[in-house]
Amino acid sequence: MTLKICAIGEVMIEMAPLGGAQYQRGFAGDTFNTLWHMAQILGPHARAGYVTKVGTDALSDDFVEMLTTDGLDPAAAGRDPKRTMGLYLIALKDAERSFHYWRAQSAAKQLAADPAWLAEQVAGADLIHVSGITVAILSPNDRTSLLQTLSQARRNGSLVSFDPNIRPALWASRDEIRATLAEFLAETDIALPSFDDETTHWGDATPEATRRRFLEAGVTHVLVKNGSDPVVAHVNGKDMEISTPKATGIIDTSGAGDAFNAGFLSAFLLGAQAEDAIRSGQRVSAEVIRHLGARIPKSKIPSVL
Repeated sequence: MTLKICAIGEVMIEMAPLGGAQYQRGFAGDTFNTLWHMAQILGPHARAGYVTKVGTDALSDDFVEMLTTDGLDPAAAGRDPKRTMGLYLIALKDAERSFHYWRAQSAAKQLAADPAWLAEQVAGADLIHVSGITVAILSPNDRTSLLQTLSQARRNGSLVSFDPNIRPALWASRDEIRATLAEFLAETDIALPSFDDETTHWGDATPEATRRRFLEAGVTHVLVKNGSDPVVAHVNGKDMEISTPKATGIIDTSGAGDAFNAGFLSAFLLGAQAEDAIRSGQRVSAEVIRHLGARIPKSKIPSVL
């Protein structure tokens, strides 16, 4: 069986530090990082399409060519001749990162402007992965279009996974964050929140409180990531707490949560037991932080089963 997996969002030009004033150019973005790793992990078991909009310039051409080289479907990346890709630069201090963004003319902001095109890209998907960043970059009308697309896809049998990934600078207010993300949780099957976001923006006292709130919102499977602390989860009707193995050789924590999402979702789709799927997410996450940038070299991607 070949799965169809999609992620929706913004991919950006990534400038990752190599030391001194030298940087390595790549392509990254939260949902793209997750889908790219899933495509490498699942290989022939999946057809992966990253649903976004990019420009028609040389950098956008390089990205689309990379999709083909890395086994993703380039047709899901629409072209916008009036816009280009956003860019971000990573600044590192003791393996902890901060980001500087240039995304005002990002073509991805228009990814839901044509609802028919969007629905066509995700039609027949077994899994559709989105995030709070996907939602935040869109206009209010386009958010509604995305929400309706996800709702219809679920009625047609797709699973929707959602990582809230809250970036306050992309939102008008905390009230907007809460109201909008609550709407998207209502169309979510698998939630992948990070506790630091949830305690900051919702006031959750513990990861267990985050889990409970997501379950009360109607989400079936909830996995609360919490850095080096245990993953607090509810999967297949069972509460669980899975300790996180101590990571070694940490160089850059960029993309750790995205990599966890990829490892878990890949194993889950292949039918792994919940505990094993969570440990798969932890292995992929632990590997990505041993490398610069948000994606692991292909030769270093761990097996999920």
